[in-house]
Amino acid sequence: MGRFRKLLGIPLVLALLAGCGGDPAPRQGTNGLEKPTINVAMLSLVVNAPYYIAVQEKLFEAEGLTVRTQPVQQSTQAYPALKTGDVDIVFANNASMLLGHDKGDLRINLVAEGTRLTPRFMGVLVMPDSPITDVKGLEGHSLSVHVLNNIQAITFDAIAASSGVDPSRIDYRQVVFPQMAATLQKGDLDAIHSQEPFLTDAVQKLGARLVADGGAAPVTEMPLDGYFSLETWTKENPGTAAAFQRALRKASAIAADRAKVEAILPTYARGIDPAVAKVMTMPHFADTSDPAGVQKLIDLMVEQKRLTNRIDAGSIVFQP
Repeated sequence: MGRFRKLLGIPLVLALLAGCGGDPAPRQGTNGLEKPTINVAMLSLVVNAPYYIAVQEKLFEAEGLTVRTQPVQQSTQAYPALKTGDVDIVFANNASMLLGHDKGDLRINLVAEGTRLTPRFMGVLVMPDSPITDVKGLEGHSLSVHVLNNIQAITFDAIAASSGVDPSRIDYRQVVFPQMAATLQKGDLDAIHSQEPFLTDAVQKLGARLVADGGAAPVTEMPLDGYFSLETWTKENPGTAAAFQRALRKASAIAADRAKVEAILPTYARGIDPAVAKVMTMPHFADTSDPAGVQKLIDLMVEQKRLTNRIDAGSIVFQP
């Protein structure tokens, strides 16, 4: 009888020993997903097309995921909810998230890449009668960006510097994309740094003139944005993060067919003129992870003294 009691005690002892050291294994749920229902904070821009394609084509469902979309006007509005766990993933531009990570305010992972910069997806426009004709002409003049000290200024400073222009002589002003054209037309700005579809819309309706390509060298193919979670979230939910990434990559591959993007735009991005959608420049919808590209952006931000630390992109980009 005593020997029987000893044998009964062995599983209990082993179980206790197993719980004494190391990190607990991630919890597993339906289809190997730790969290089969997730909340995603989402914008309504051209760059978000793959996400809405994934919803429409049920690519998330095919991975066992239920996504709840929480529309926001700016990704910064979702940061408090990301911190508290009310939002699992937020779509944001890379620069904003890297700045937060650098300050220790938001320790993040890039779960899935969004888009990369293509020539003329962004560009600097002036009114037809403006004396400004090139990047050099922007010195001493006002230029709008959607958000100060962010991806547009970062990439355009690099373009300006490569053209022999001192970026500090460009007077950046913050104006959101939908309001840029009207502000330019009123004469409140000398130039606007716009993005599609607003760029093509301003060209067609105002006769605005392109004086600088915001996607030119040396920033062509620079990673612009993506789907971010907290660093702790991907550690706790690696299966869920991988499933989300797979669905987005499939959707991004579909988005390579611009007809698919043109078809999905009216369902979530209201007010885009179909005539504009037909001719506007598309970004590169990323269907792979590119830590080297993210590192290029990080290094540029360090060079411009926007980041205090040279973050290792390998520690940011989620790899299942």
